[in-house]
Amino acid sequence: MTELSEKFIALQSFQKEAPIRFQTLGSFTLWRDGVKVSSKEWGRDKTLQLIQYFISYRQRHALHKERVMEHLWEEGDDRDFKVALHGVNKALEPDRPSRTEPVYVQRQGITYNLDLEQVWVDVEAVEQYIALGNEALSEEESLAKKAYKAAIDLYQGMYLPTRIFEDWSSEEREKIQILILGAYVTLAELILLENPMESVRLAQHAIAIDATWEDAYRIQMKAYIAKGNRPHAIKAYQKCADVLEEEYGIDPLPETKALLKEIEGR
Repeated sequence: MTELSEKFIALQSFQKEAPIRFQTLGSFTLWRDGVKVSSKEWGRDKTLQLIQYFISYRQRHALHKERVMEHLWEEGDDRDFKVALHGVNKALEPDRPSRTEPVYVQRQGITYNLDLEQVWVDVEAVEQYIALGNEALSEEESLAKKAYKAAIDLYQGMYLPTRIFEDWSSEEREKIQILILGAYVTLAELILLENPMESVRLAQHAIAIDATWEDAYRIQMKAYIAKGNRPHAIKAYQKCADVLEEEYGIDPLPETKALLKEIEGR
């Protein structure tokens, strides 16, 4: 077994076995020891905001309390933070003995972070699966396909959809959208000749996320040609051209136009 295969198995195992698991894509849900936690257990919205902030900035190893409060609550004070943090720890560890340190939210002075060795987060897993797929792409194509598919299967929709107007959530939302669009298109490209209609389906999912994602239209054009369906290939180009004109007032890229010329010349 290769090192990359071992990484893939470890990612899958952690997804199943982590004591704390968060879904942030499409909705926000916590599983504690495999049991779905009721939204009522979070109590105040500020408690939810705090854990969602910790998740959004999970890769920054030290989140300063003052910085967190500035991002979340313009008029918040130290008490707001303490109450929200207590609520987070209670939701994650309802049976933790008093006067013992929290396990999942680690504290160092006045900085905090999630322990990602014990807390599974879907967006983190998506990112890791895609990184693994990219790494395997040149040498282990079959593994790359599995990794991209695992990432796609986890994508249930927009990141923290109830926080779309919160500036602190936008960076993570934009990052994961670009990553998943790339995964859809790369996987569609990899399977184009063996399963062109599945490539069309994957490309359509990408277009549903971002109607202007031109790579997805080119995939559809190639896939339809692989199936011998020239009219649908041309129709895919026209749809791309119409969307780009409507959204941005621009034409498709030269490579997309060149593909159309190739198709029309057949």
